[in-house]
Amino acid sequence: MLEANKKAAKKFNIDTQLIEKKTDSRKNIEILGDDLTFIHIREFQRTKHVHRLHPYLGKFIPQLVEVFLRKYFKRGDTILDPFSGSGTALVEANVLGINSVGIELSPFNVLIQEVKTRKYNLAEAEREIKDALKRLKSFSSRLQNKEHSLFNDGVERFETDSEYLKTWFSDRALQEILFYRSIVKDYKNQDVLKIILSRSARSARLIPHYDLARPKKPVRETYWCIKHKRYCTPVDEALKFINRYSWDTIKRLREFDKIRTDAFVKIFQGDARTIKLPSDLRIDGIFTSPPYVGLIDYHEQHRYAYELFNFPRLDDLEIGPARKGQNGNAKKKYMEGITEVFKNVSKYLKDGALIFVVANDKFKLYPEIGKRCGFKLIDIFNRPVLMRTERDQNKYFESIFYFIKEQ
Repeated sequence: MLEANKKAAKKFNIDTQLIEKKTDSRKNIEILGDDLTFIHIREFQRTKHVHRLHPYLGKFIPQLVEVFLRKYFKRGDTILDPFSGSGTALVEANVLGINSVGIELSPFNVLIQEVKTRKYNLAEAEREIKDALKRLKSFSSRLQNKEHSLFNDGVERFETDSEYLKTWFSDRALQEILFYRSIVKDYKNQDVLKIILSRSARSARLIPHYDLARPKKPVRETYWCIKHKRYCTPVDEALKFINRYSWDTIKRLREFDKIRTDAFVKIFQGDARTIKLPSDLRIDGIFTSPPYVGLIDYHEQHRYAYELFNFPRLDDLEIGPARKGQNGNAKKKYMEGITEVFKNVSKYLKDGALIFVVANDKFKLYPEIGKRCGFKLIDIFNRPVLMRTERDQNKYFESIFYFIKEQ
C-alpha cells in the first residue's frame, strides 16, 4: 500500500492485512500508480466541486474514475457510461479533456447529470439562486408571523395531492418547499433550482438525522440520535437547507467551471438495452458501474423528487432492483439485462475498445457476462470500499474488470 494510505489506515483502525489479503495492492501500484484504497482522501475531496450537488446512493468515488481514465485514455478520446447514474464518470472525463456519453434510465438522474455538466453564465445563475432564496425567506417570514398571529395576513397556502409529501414533511417545511417549487418557473436556470430544492427536500424529511439514505418511516416524536449522541427532534423546516444548499451550489458550480474543459458531454435518457445513439458516435471505451444485484431501488431512493416534479417512474425497467432480491431467478434476469446493455452499445464501440466495469461481483457473474458480449477479459483489479459517506459503514470489496472488445 502507499505510505499515505498506510498512515491513514492506522489512524482510522483499518485492517491493512485484510486489504492485502483480498487485493493485490502491489499490482495496482505497479500498473495504475495507486493502490485504489483512497484511505487518505478526505471526505471533501471525495465529494469535490459538482460531485456533491446532490446525494446519490451507490455512486463510485471520483478518484477511482480519474485513475483509470488517466491510465487508459487520452485527451480527445470518447468514453461511454451506459449506467451513468449521477454523472461521476462524465464529470471526471470532462476535467481530463475526454469526451463522454452517458445513458441513464431515470429521468431524475438525467437532471442531476445535466445540472452538473452544463456550462453556465455563472453571474446569471448566482443572481437567480439568490433571488429565489430571498423570495423564500420573505415567504417563510410571513408564514411564521401568520402562525403566531390571531389574524389572517393574506399569506398564500399551497396544497398538494401527494400523500407522500404530506406524510414525510412537517407543515412548515412542506409550505416552504411548495412555495419554492412554485417560483422555479420564473427563472432561466430552473434545473439548478430544482436540484437545490430536491437536495433540500431530502434533508428536510421527517426522518432521524442519521438515516438520510434509507429511511423506513417518518418520525414525528423526539428520538435518540445516533449521529449526535443525544435526543433530537425531527426537522421542522426546509428554509435552512435551501439557504445552505443555495450557497453551496453557487460555490460548487464556480469550482467546476474553473477546471472544466471543452470536451463534450452527451446525455441520453432511456433504457440502455434498447436505446439508439447517433450513428456517427465512435466510442473509444467504457467506464461504468452497473447496478448491483438486489441492493438498491434506484427510483425509490429519490421518491421525494419524483413526487415534487412529477417525473415519470420507470421502476419496472430497472436491472437488479432491491425489490427483486438476490435469488437464482433474480441473478439470471440480472445477467440477461446487463448482457443486453453491453451488446446494444457494443455497435458504437471501436474495435479494440477498452471496457472497465466496476462491480461488487460476489456472485462471480461478470466473466461470463463478458464472454456473452464478445469481450476479452484482460485483467481484474480489486479494491476495498472504505470511508463511505452513508451511515451504512459495512466495508466490502469490489472489482474493476478490464475487457477489450475483440475485433
